[in-house]
Amino acid sequence: MIEDLEVILNEGESYAVEFKESADKSLASEVCAFANASGGRVFIGVDDSGRVVGTDVSNAARSRVQDTINQIEPRLKVDIEIIDNIIVVTVPEGTRKPYSCAKGFYLRSGPNSQKLERDSIIEFFQSEGRVRYDEIVRDDLPITERFNGAAYRRYVRLAKISDVLDKDAILRNLNCVGLVNGKLYFTNAGALFFRVNDEDVLFRHAGIVCALYKGTNKADILDAKELNGDIVSNVDDAMIFLKKHLRMRYKIESLQRQNILELPEDALREAVVNAVCHRDYFEKGARVMVEIYDDRVEIVNPGGVCKGITRENFGTVSITRNSIIASMLYRINYIEQMGTGIMRMKNAAREADVAEPEFQFTDFFRATFRREESLEVEMNIGVNEKNIGVNEDSIGVNEENIGVNTKSIGVNETQRKILDLMIQNPEITAGRIAEFVGIAKRNVESNISRLKVLGFIDRTGADKTGHWVVKLPK
Repeated sequence: MIEDLEVILNEGESYAVEFKESADKSLASEVCAFANASGGRVFIGVDDSGRVVGTDVSNAARSRVQDTINQIEPRLKVDIEIIDNIIVVTVPEGTRKPYSCAKGFYLRSGPNSQKLERDSIIEFFQSEGRVRYDEIVRDDLPITERFNGAAYRRYVRLAKISDVLDKDAILRNLNCVGLVNGKLYFTNAGALFFRVNDEDVLFRHAGIVCALYKGTNKADILDAKELNGDIVSNVDDAMIFLKKHLRMRYKIESLQRQNILELPEDALREAVVNAVCHRDYFEKGARVMVEIYDDRVEIVNPGGVCKGITRENFGTVSITRNSIIASMLYRINYIEQMGTGIMRMKNAAREADVAEPEFQFTDFFRATFRREESLEVEMNIGVNEKNIGVNEDSIGVNEENIGVNTKSIGVNETQRKILDLMIQNPEITAGRIAEFVGIAKRNVESNISRLKVLGFIDRTGADKTGHWVVKLPK
């Protein structure tokens, strides 16, 4: 029952109130708009000024109103009541959005109902979780064109997928392709993982931009890199960029030096993976950003948090915007399926004895890791200090001799970096290694030859399709 009809009429039309003089054909669109928004009430027999003009309130008229509303898909249950000579239709917020009528899709906006155009419909569907970017089959992207065989082989190896099934069957099981008129086409997820996209404007927005700044703002850029490869390579290359520019601290125990990144690597990787997994790929005007400042590292992705996540339940519930991408990353152990990413970042920071990451979310999601001004060398020589007669001065000399604990086995700093890159990406080329290490390609090739002689690496497969096997001493 309406609690105070006179007050409602005096206040006029609003986000939740619509006046109509009669139950004409536009009634369906008004009810549809309320169902797609937060619900509302339609007062039939009231003009736009709030004046009661009355309408037919017979059983037949009420039946016609119900028949009009029954045209809405999916079927919507409303309450219809009669107050004097007014019909009041109370519309709940729909639980099966989006709703449409014969004229199309409508949404309540302020005191008006607006018809949604194509782009607005796509945005609305996506926000309501009815259409997911990664599930869309791209009938303009056949898998026979620009298929990234190296990325596919690497993924299958990381996921430990048996080669009993052929490639097409595996891709279909991964929901990375769809069948259209008897031919296989990429889904958006499949294209992001297994298509060569480095020069393709279709997916340029899906890459990662890495930047190193001088100071605490974006005024001076010292280094920048755009990553437009497959998702897995982008994550790994972003981590290489971070490790290249972040400082190392050293922990020395019994004359052995351990290199420790100033910010926990596990937490940084979790943040990068989270960004590519949960970003809004419908938003083509922004990319994931990995930014290094003097005082912090920020990892930012467009789209904010998924609908249903609030400040109160943030970090404790798991809602996935891109379910196929999340499933693909879970298969290769890049994410945990139970929504533990935020807690894992915090735990890694605590274990490393650094400040916990800070999180902000509006239209963008931002993870901020605070950097310390200086890093110290930790020493824990214990009883060996007396037994071997080592003082602080001689430790300095020994540190030079020890290097990164590889000098004694004949591996220099450059070769250690090469090994690290090969571990991160077994398909990495000598050219890419040269780019990250900052030396000429011929010098990389010379160091690779040395590592082969020492027995630290092998090459499996052909030059273009093979991968590195790293065998570190125990």
